[in-house]
Amino acid sequence: MVDAIVSSLLEQLISVAADKVKQQVRLVTGVREQVKKLTSNLQAIRAVLEDAEQRQMQQDKAVTFWLDQLKDASYDMEDVLDEWVFARLKLQIEGVDDDNAFSLAPHKKKIREINEKLDDIASQKARFKFVENVSNHVKKLKQARTTSLIDEGEVCGRVDEKNELLSKLLFESSEQQKGLHVISLVGLGGIGKTTLAQLAYNNDELYGCVSDTLEEIRVANAIIEGLAESASSLSEFQSLLSHIHRSIEGKKNFLVLDDVWDGDYKKWEPFFLCLKHGLHGSKILVTTRNESVARMMGSTNIIFIEQLTEEECWSLFKRLAFFGHSFEDCERLEPIGRKIARRCKGLPLAAKVEELWKGLLTPLLLSYNDLSSNSMVKRCFSYCAVFLKDYNMYKEELISLWMAQGYLNAEEYEEMEITGEECFNILAARSFFQEFEKNDDDDIMSCKMHDLEHDFAQFVSSNECLWLEFSGTRESVINPFGEKVRHLGLNFKEGASFPMSIHGLNRLRTLLIDDESPFNSSLNNSILPELFSNLACLRPLVIRQSSLLFRYPPNGIREIPENVRKLIHLKCLNLSELHIKRLPETLCELYNLQKLDIRGCRNLRELPVGIGKLKNMRSLLNGVTRSLKYMPIGISKLTSLRTLDKFAVGGGVDGGSTCRLECLKNFRLIQKCGIEGLSNVSHLDEPERLEHKNMENLLHLYLLFEVEDKEEDEDEGGEDEGEDGGYEEEGGEVVNVEDEERRRKNEKDEQLLETLSRL
Repeated sequence: MVDAIVSSLLEQLISVAADKVKQQVRLVTGVREQVKKLTSNLQAIRAVLEDAEQRQMQQDKAVTFWLDQLKDASYDMEDVLDEWVFARLKLQIEGVDDDNAFSLAPHKKKIREINEKLDDIASQKARFKFVENVSNHVKKLKQARTTSLIDEGEVCGRVDEKNELLSKLLFESSEQQKGLHVISLVGLGGIGKTTLAQLAYNNDELYGCVSDTLEEIRVANAIIEGLAESASSLSEFQSLLSHIHRSIEGKKNFLVLDDVWDGDYKKWEPFFLCLKHGLHGSKILVTTRNESVARMMGSTNIIFIEQLTEEECWSLFKRLAFFGHSFEDCERLEPIGRKIARRCKGLPLAAKVEELWKGLLTPLLLSYNDLSSNSMVKRCFSYCAVFLKDYNMYKEELISLWMAQGYLNAEEYEEMEITGEECFNILAARSFFQEFEKNDDDDIMSCKMHDLEHDFAQFVSSNECLWLEFSGTRESVINPFGEKVRHLGLNFKEGASFPMSIHGLNRLRTLLIDDESPFNSSLNNSILPELFSNLACLRPLVIRQSSLLFRYPPNGIREIPENVRKLIHLKCLNLSELHIKRLPETLCELYNLQKLDIRGCRNLRELPVGIGKLKNMRSLLNGVTRSLKYMPIGISKLTSLRTLDKFAVGGGVDGGSTCRLECLKNFRLIQKCGIEGLSNVSHLDEPERLEHKNMENLLHLYLLFEVEDKEEDEDEGGEDEGEDGGYEEEGGEVVNVEDEERRRKNEKDEQLLETLSRL
């Protein structure tokens, strides 16, 4: 993962040099030399990082310490560059005449200190005798070869999966359904895919273990051996395929390809063309960890293998661990054994190995390394360790956190959100995620990680991520891993105190707070100012407080302090469902902010007047904010917006300070938008001034004409108008005033909707 951090930093330094050429950056004498030296050092170190990280995986403590030093120095330089970018944004937005805004000179001392650290790190490099470009010299980690042999009596569970598989294999497709019938078993490493394939296999059929990169000649020879034939005189791939073609033509065949990783269709295509010459009804059974590979193979059926039940896992573990022990020993050790089996979380391979972590490291590393050189996806995976085990990770939140950390390096023509979706899908397809929850459109909304995958993510992140739970009245203290923690999640229950020791983690880049103490909130207004002063390096900040029992929970957060402006690196701020009435104007000085989530803030009455300064804002999630009745005029300047949950058409507010409906025409990149209070539109021609050609990226539009605030009505209690209070006489007729007003409003709403529909 250090390779990914260094690579990202180098890209930023190269960008600085490019800006200098364009005369947008002033690098004074000394700073220019320091930046040049920094780049040179990092490039030399980067050449050996692949070897260093492989040795770290083998738990070489000295190398791990060396990599930790490098990572810290890289993070520090990344912070310096971010501060410089912030200064440039401030100049562009506020128009402040600051000679230092485009210069790195104010950071000269910090850059020199970082370079001194890197000099020391680079000098240690020789001591470890790292190999440069190790992929050209060192063999990759190999998965153990599998065979078709199995003792069916030793298999625990899997009755339903076995029956489903056999029914697919025995099903005879019609003559019209031509082509190969491919069935794939997909699941996490160690889940039992190979065992199921072995159960389905008979000795007179073809079996081949593929593993890792496809070796065409080896697989072709394995198929020929399965045909009980010899091809020792053949060495060319084409000759081997011709031999297979002749041998299977006119015969019904069943081929098992176990542990398939390679998703390159061009490599598999010659096999497909050859194998389709078998008799109708021939089948191929594939096992793989990657759903994308299964689909590339043209699978007609995909069976996703789930975990064993806790009892099945215990049964397997008991048979292996207690073999040869007396009945008394088994009875005495059963409570401990059940705890171990529970930790295996339904993974058969985990139940089989004597040393749980050591035995599973190889298959987990294989899956991780299969992410190829895509360091972006690797960083996204390791970041998931910030959540608690068995945590339900929402895809939208996960992508927002990745974006805030700067992991998603999208090309200029690509959207970061789409790149994040692609990273999520890669991890989901490779079985890093599981237990998916989907919406009605079959889109994944949330998922979980297997406990062992979570342990592995913690391992590859070098304990950068930490989740802590606090409960009760004892004083809360944070001290594990010390300064290594960069991403922290905190959960509070039963009025646990907030750990003031968190202020020592001033390099923290992520803070997720989940306060579930409804009676006596752990986080309150008195804590936030000091928190913001000490944790200035935060990129995402999420604050959640329980509000299930109280409309106005005691001691909860009621306001955001003015010194929120200190969080200059902040890109994602989630304050959803807090009981705040306003946001401070100083929040508009967070020029890096990309996402503001204030959904469910029922008491929020207005947005900051200066919100137009947040030029980088991509998502303003402000739905379910009943007290928010209008948008400030500055919101029309947020031209980077992709999502705006709620655009409230102003009602009962001075029109000069509110944003009218036609302001939406400035949102050229908007993809999702909700408009509320359309009944407040004063002129029917307003929608026509939207210039719909400017909103060609719009995918989802939600319209709401009138919102009845039931909560406010209940608070006011409602007063009786008297018998004749709602009526007046018109031309000799008694008219219900409310009914007449409602009729006229409905007519106007219908005309407005018709105008919007034409657009």
